[in-house]
Amino acid sequence: MSKILALDIATKTGWATQTSSGTWELKPNRGESEGMRVVRFKAKVKEIISLESIDLVVYERPAGLHKSSIMVASEMVGVLKDLCEELKINYASYSASEIKKYATGKGNANKDAMVSAAENHFSIKIIDDNHADALWLLDMVNSELNK
Repeated sequence: MSKILALDIATKTGWATQTSSGTWELKPNRGESEGMRVVRFKAKVKEIISLESIDLVVYERPAGLHKSSIMVASEMVGVLKDLCEELKINYASYSASEIKKYATGKGNANKDAMVSAAENHFSIKIIDDNHADALWLLDMVNSELNK
């Protein structure tokens, strides 16, 4: 069975594994360069990979209407891919609509619908939509792999 790390990559990144989940606040502190977001992200991913012996990383592909958000997420995806290649870990990406359709039956579900569906499905406190998306992505990939 694969040990999976699922990520909803953003300044507030949602993450989930088979044993734990949550969010990482990666916003640079006052006086720090924007690059600190990427440095923190890489460190967190590397830590989870090591702690949980991860052999597959899955993430939601960057998309949306806000150019700055897409740029931030794309930088982080580049760092993630580089890290996975370095550690010889497989990775895959999924669109937001694939994850939303799996979670709610609607590929265009809004954030509230994703959180509500997660609250009904998972027996944990859902922090926010980033957390919900990571949990749904992990559930979806586990479901695919166990077919």
